[in-house]
Amino acid sequence: MTGGKRTLLWDWTNTDGPGNAGVPWAMDKVDFKGPMKSVVNWNTWVPPELKGRAPYYPMVRTEAQLSGEDWANIEKSKAPIVLFLNEPERAGTTPQRAAEAWHHKMLPLRQHKGKKLVSPSCASDEKGKKWIAEFMHLVADHPPDYLGLHYYGVDHHEAIKYIESEHHKHPKLHVMITEVASISRNHDHVVSFTAKLANWMDETPWVFEYGFFGCMRKVADDYVSPQAQLMKPDGHFTKLMEKLMHEHPMKG
Repeated sequence: MTGGKRTLLWDWTNTDGPGNAGVPWAMDKVDFKGPMKSVVNWNTWVPPELKGRAPYYPMVRTEAQLSGEDWANIEKSKAPIVLFLNEPERAGTTPQRAAEAWHHKMLPLRQHKGKKLVSPSCASDEKGKKWIAEFMHLVADHPPDYLGLHYYGVDHHEAIKYIESEHHKHPKLHVMITEVASISRNHDHVVSFTAKLANWMDETPWVFEYGFFGCMRKVADDYVSPQAQLMKPDGHFTKLMEKLMHEHPMKG
């Protein structure tokens, strides 16, 4: 099929590196001929195991990526889209500093290299909503091409309500939900949340792409649900990952 909206959130630990034995062979098992469209690894370097099979979007995850080798990767990247800042409100980055970096570092990527830029993706709590509102005000003269959002919860209706409310504040922008997942510990509830939300996002024209968290061998922290994992500890995919790769619409 063509026109898929799903982003593969491929953890950096899946890639072989110094002191890290990855599972690069697992990328060969990803079906990019279905609704899975692109790849993000929260970094500025392309996973070599991707082998050009799908678009890769680099991320300026924190202020540290605005210089050095990471920034050099961004400047030489052939990627069509660049993501800017991952939950900056939790990393101590102020909207003012982010806006300054936006104007001085990110905008030239669009002006001179034709990149499309994604806003910072904040958490869906009050602190995150306040942060992104202030940032968007500060960059209103040169807004992003896409509004980045995160959502974790247990009710797909609440997820839709939040995504719609944020889009309503910036109706001219398409939305990229750069991280989303159910945090329920009940497997059936996780599958239902994932399927219903994915189908709604697929049918919503102003949702550009979305990525379910996450394709990694270990559970990231105590907040996310082991039932929402897309990869097993041995590197093979879970049933939920198989559904995301092959079902369109999803069943659940």
